[in-house]
Amino acid sequence: MTRSTIRRSFMILAFAVALFPGTPLHAQTAARLLTYTDAGGNVKKIQTTAGWEIRRQQILDRMQLAMGPRPALTPAVPLQVVVKDSLRQRNHIRYEITFMAAENEPVPAFLFVPLRKGKHAAVLALHGTSPLGKRSITSENGGKANRAYAEELADRGYVVIAPDYPSFGDLKDYDFEHDRYASGTMKAIFNHIRCIDLLQSLEYVDSARIGVIGHSLGGHNAMFVAAFDRRIKVIAASCGWTKFRYYNIGEEASKRYGGRLGPWAQTRYMPMLREKYGLDQQRMPFDFDEVIATLAPRPFFSNSPVNDGNFDVKGVKEGMANAAAVYSLFDAPQHLRASYPDATHDFPPAQRLEAYRLMDKVLKHTPEAHTLLP
Repeated sequence: MTRSTIRRSFMILAFAVALFPGTPLHAQTAARLLTYTDAGGNVKKIQTTAGWEIRRQQILDRMQLAMGPRPALTPAVPLQVVVKDSLRQRNHIRYEITFMAAENEPVPAFLFVPLRKGKHAAVLALHGTSPLGKRSITSENGGKANRAYAEELADRGYVVIAPDYPSFGDLKDYDFEHDRYASGTMKAIFNHIRCIDLLQSLEYVDSARIGVIGHSLGGHNAMFVAAFDRRIKVIAASCGWTKFRYYNIGEEASKRYGGRLGPWAQTRYMPMLREKYGLDQQRMPFDFDEVIATLAPRPFFSNSPVNDGNFDVKGVKEGMANAAAVYSLFDAPQHLRASYPDATHDFPPAQRLEAYRLMDKVLKHTPEAHTLLP
C-alpha cells in the first residue's frame, strides 16, 4: 500500500468522522467527555455506559485522524514465530524471536517464559526512546537505572513480550516512507496488537490475564494499544503523557522541531499532526484525557514525576480529573490511579513496584521469589 493510498483512506475516515462528529477539535473537559454530538448535530449527554460506547468510538475515530486508519485485523497472517537465540536467566528463559505482524512485516522481540509450568499471566512491555530498543528495558541497557521493567516482570513470574518500536533496536532501519501505514504510531499499534495475538496463542499463557506497561515512548504507546485492544486488562504508563497544551520541550528544541508539538509529528510518530493540523494544540483531533477515558473501566496507573521536563504534571492532573468522570460512570473511580514522585523523567523503584503490584492484583498473579523488587 502506497502513501497515496493511505492518504485516500485517511480522507475516507475523516469524511466518516465529519458525518458522525464527536466534540470540537480542542482541549477536552470532564463535562465535554460525557457528551457526544449525533449525526444531526445534536449534543447528547451520556448517562449510561452504553451511551459512552458511542463517544468512545468517536474518540478512536479521531485518534485515527492523527495516526491514520488502523489496518484490518482479519484475516491475520500466521505469526510464524522464529527463535533466533535463547538465554536462561534465574527463573525464566529469554528467547530472542521474530514474528510476522502481517505479510512482509517482521517484528523482532524478546519473549520471557517462566521455567515454572502452568498457565501464566502475561505483560506486553514497551520500551522508551532508545537506540537499544527492547534491550533498553532489560539488564543489558548499559546500566540505565530504573528501566529494566521487562526483565523485572519476567523475574516476577510473568510471560513478557518486549518488541522493538520501528526505528529502534533491530528495526533501526525501518522504512516509513514505503510501508502501508500513515504513521509510525499506527504501525506500532498494529505490531502491539499482534503481540497480544502471539501471547494468546501460547499454551502457557492465560489469555484472560494480559497487561501492558511502558515508559516515555512506551508509556503513551501502552495507552494507545490498550485503547484499541480491550484484551488488555490493566495499563501502566510511566512519563508517557500530558495534555497537549502542557507539553514542553523548551524554546531551543521548539525551534529545531518547528514548533512546541513538533516532536509528536516526527515521521516515526504522527506526521499528520503537522501536515493536517499545523501543530496547533487547538486543532489536535484527540487529547490524552480522552485516550485514558477509552480505557475505562480497566485499571490505569500513571507514573508522572513532578519534575518531568516534557510531560508537565499539571496537564497530567487535569487529564486524570477529566477522565475520572468516565471512570465514575462505570462506578470504578478506584481503577484510575496516579503517582507523582519527586523525580525527573524516570520510573523510580517505588512507582515500578506500585505498577507491578497493581498488575499482580488485577491479573491474579502471585510474584515469584526471584523478583528484584519486593
